[in-house]
Amino acid sequence: MKRFIIILVTLTTLPSVSQQSITLEECYSLVTKNYPLAKQIQLFENQNQIDSEVISKAKLPQIQLDAQATYQSDVIEIPVPNTNIKPLNKDQYRATLSVNQLIYNGGATDATLNVKEAQTKTKQKQVDVNLYQLKQQINQLYFSILLSQETKLLLEAKQAQLQAKLKEVQSGIKYGVILPASDKVLEAELLKLGQQFIEVESNKTALIETLSSIIGQSINNETTFQSPLIVTPLETEINRPELDLFQLKKDEIAQSETLISKQNAPKLLGFATGGYGNPGLNMLDNSFQTFYTVGLKLNWNVFDWNSNKKQRQSLAINKEIVDSETETFKLNTNIELNQQQKEINKIEGFIVSDLEIINLRKEVLKSADSQLKNGVITSSAYITELTNLYEDKNTLVRHKIQLQLAKANYNVIKGQ
Repeated sequence: MKRFIIILVTLTTLPSVSQQSITLEECYSLVTKNYPLAKQIQLFENQNQIDSEVISKAKLPQIQLDAQATYQSDVIEIPVPNTNIKPLNKDQYRATLSVNQLIYNGGATDATLNVKEAQTKTKQKQVDVNLYQLKQQINQLYFSILLSQETKLLLEAKQAQLQAKLKEVQSGIKYGVILPASDKVLEAELLKLGQQFIEVESNKTALIETLSSIIGQSINNETTFQSPLIVTPLETEINRPELDLFQLKKDEIAQSETLISKQNAPKLLGFATGGYGNPGLNMLDNSFQTFYTVGLKLNWNVFDWNSNKKQRQSLAINKEIVDSETETFKLNTNIELNQQQKEINKIEGFIVSDLEIINLRKEVLKSADSQLKNGVITSSAYITELTNLYEDKNTLVRHKIQLQLAKANYNVIKGQ
């Protein structure tokens, strides 16, 4: 009974595997989620939060505890006789607690936070760019798998036609219409088809395993790969993530310029120090005392030997470099698009001629079929024409898959 239940459960779960399907868009989506590099987007965000917290601490009071014990070779003495003022001890002790509060620094802290945020966005977008560049690799694998699927269907159709023809030939041999041993040629061709099935299935398995590793999704030979309907866009505008990356780099430069402009701003701090020591602030009192001081401190770097100006000039050069990279990228992308469009036009022309060739091959095979039935030609001649037809059909399928691949690559190059 237990064995029956196990078999029943196995049978009920098998159809879910065989019915599994996947699309090209799903592969795109999965690679952005599951590829190991994708983890860096969240890691950069976490890093930015930690760094921002550290930078923001500058707005909080800074507390410092100091303690010291010293022995001096000499101390201050008052050279007035009969004053009864005891000289200071040569061993002195002091412990202080100081608090410094930043009141104003020209917005340098907020500017630093903005630079850090801009740097994080640039790093995250670079990850997006790297993930986007995997799309063409996914295209190559996905459409190669589709080609394997279509090739298998053609082989199955050819196999069915050969099996049907084998029965006809065997019947013809039986009644003496067709030469003996003609069926052996067909049987040999069927064995060759078996080898082709194995080769196609093996290639498909290798492609699926590679694709599965890249997208981080478990798929197998039973998975159905949906044939996408790909339409190339009519608009000419490029919409690649690299362009967003270039803009983010310029935003980062702009934030850095803002930070540099605030570096020489005056800094105003409030401070308070409390302590206990011997001596205290009253140097004439040779005993342990408590003491405190409070006040304001202004720090202003009035002249920096044009360091600030030179930094801004360097950032301006960086901005020109980014502009140059953007123009170069657009130029190269448009060249790629032009080449890809020519590839699409070429393959479309091939498909038109493929259809004409197949129609002619069908007529030739029809004639060969009639001649074989009447014993005019041998099975070998018939197989030659049948093979020619299916090779041309396979060429048509390959060109159709190549056309889909070319269009998919066109869209990836364009950023659609």
